[in-house]
Amino acid sequence: MPMARVGHRQRVSADFDGGIDAWGIQHRWLDAADAEHEVADATVDRLRTVIGEPPVDLEATAPVVTRPGRDLGLGRVQVTCEDGSERVVDGVLPADFPLGYHQLRTADGTERRLVVSPGRCWLPPQATWGWTVQLYAARSAASWGIGDLADLRTLRTWTEGDGGGFLLVNPLHAVAPTLPQEASPYLPATRRFRNPLYLRVEEVPGHEPVDVDVDAVRTLAAESLVDRDAAWTLKRAALAAAHARSGGDDAFAVWRAGRGDALEGFATWSALAEEHGPDWRRWPEALQDPTSADVAAYREAHAGEVGFHAWLQWQLDEQLRAATGALTVIQDLPIGVSGGGADAWVWQDTLAQGITVGAPPDALNTLGQDWGSPPLTPWRLRAADYEPFIESVRGTIAGAGGLRIDHVMGLFRLWWIPDGSGAADGAYVRYPSDDLLDIVALESHRARAVVVGEDLGTVEPGVAEALAERRILSYKVLWFEEDDPAQWPGAALAAVTTHDLPTVAGLWTGTDAEDQLEATDMPEADVRRGRADLLEKLTRDGLAEGASAAEAVAAAYRQLVRAPSLLVSLSLEDAVLEQRRPNVPGTTERENWRILLPVPVDELGASEDVARLVRLASGEV
Repeated sequence: MPMARVGHRQRVSADFDGGIDAWGIQHRWLDAADAEHEVADATVDRLRTVIGEPPVDLEATAPVVTRPGRDLGLGRVQVTCEDGSERVVDGVLPADFPLGYHQLRTADGTERRLVVSPGRCWLPPQATWGWTVQLYAARSAASWGIGDLADLRTLRTWTEGDGGGFLLVNPLHAVAPTLPQEASPYLPATRRFRNPLYLRVEEVPGHEPVDVDVDAVRTLAAESLVDRDAAWTLKRAALAAAHARSGGDDAFAVWRAGRGDALEGFATWSALAEEHGPDWRRWPEALQDPTSADVAAYREAHAGEVGFHAWLQWQLDEQLRAATGALTVIQDLPIGVSGGGADAWVWQDTLAQGITVGAPPDALNTLGQDWGSPPLTPWRLRAADYEPFIESVRGTIAGAGGLRIDHVMGLFRLWWIPDGSGAADGAYVRYPSDDLLDIVALESHRARAVVVGEDLGTVEPGVAEALAERRILSYKVLWFEEDDPAQWPGAALAAVTTHDLPTVAGLWTGTDAEDQLEATDMPEADVRRGRADLLEKLTRDGLAEGASAAEAVAAAYRQLVRAPSLLVSLSLEDAVLEQRRPNVPGTTERENWRILLPVPVDELGASEDVARLVRLASGEV
């Protein structure tokens, strides 16, 4: 299992020159102590080989990403707009030019994509508070040992009833439909489609109670941890039976046709994965190319299995929309995908093979971090008309109204690590950030979706300004900020902690430190010092030494609600006094991403601890 990502906010000196070459490789970098490091020549050579040479005509054929009122710099061009209308543009794009994805043709006949962005993300009209939720952990009496989309609906109606304005959920993306199930939401098989493990089986068309092993479901419901393998085994059998009864629905056929090749590719990969394993790189060679005749023949011969996996995505789309209603549900976009997964299969020519992304050593991770995902090659991404990025952003936003971009600095540069090297032996590779950010703004505008950029980690000059210009909210975390929350910016999502950091109860009681010492090889002095630093932030308003965990949670959130930030996030783990964080980065033996909330979602409304946080967020105390 790859190391989970964690970071703090570290600014790079504004006058630092990283020495960027023609391949986009940055030859020097600064560590947490502001010390300069030179990338090894061998690393540069390997990265150059992987990146390769772009075609000579790339600059003449790559997409033009711009905004109304800007000069295209191409002279007189013919534009075919998304709606099929034709326009002529000579120089400056008119202020009323339609936003969207168009095609232009230059005087010499060259055709290329034209992306017209508003340059600014959509923002909700007023500040509000909401809950951060690990959905898998938020089970109810009716769910099968794992939180599902019906539980999300319960959380939504409960939040609306209390006056909250949003939910922030973990990534809901699909993993391979095989055993063992990938536990980490941050290493999905795809960033475009969702995980059928989150379906409420009883609410799919065609379901019959006879399809359910009631005793097995009861056993799952009694477990103290999420058992994804058992849950998927039971759900898949029941879902297959439901599909056999209702999978030929005309409404599904229309929906499926509207999703086009992207859905068919994912559904085909899913069927192949069930037969040949979750990593396409280990399949028979003839099936490794998604465009091959053998794959086409397989799709035709296994139309039932492919159709089943497409139908699951339809059911997920239906249940998610019903769950979110009119509430903003901010979904998380991971930094990447599994190298053996569906997106990597479809876009293997765009990904950098033999490379994973991560982070260089810093104050919290002295060995660096390897997150296990292959990166998109910048020039190949441009040559692909940015389609892999567009589809990932659009697929994650769909049906929910919000997006949190994990490690948003990755839109500017990513730390590339060659296979077989340690995380410290990598280098930064640059990305076309202006284009990517304007695409995010366009998708945000179209979906009326708020966007949060998770900007924890090493933040280079210009990043904060570029995000602010696009109205991408910063991510402010109490554990990392030195300033009182009252001094935080308005254009932010404010939180006490994250899924990778201590809960308030775990910090206050000391159990989180003990958990770290048991699960990691971190020196005890470092763990104790880290806890002391966080306790200093927690107690700066005068929390008494003998206070209870509930009083400590209240003290933390009394600080947080002073923030003028547009979005103020309350953690469900903190609300129910959970002492274990969802994930301890860098661990493989600990039960990461499996810890259930001690209070079922259908009982949250009766909890006085939860009600106390709601009153704080609502300004009632």
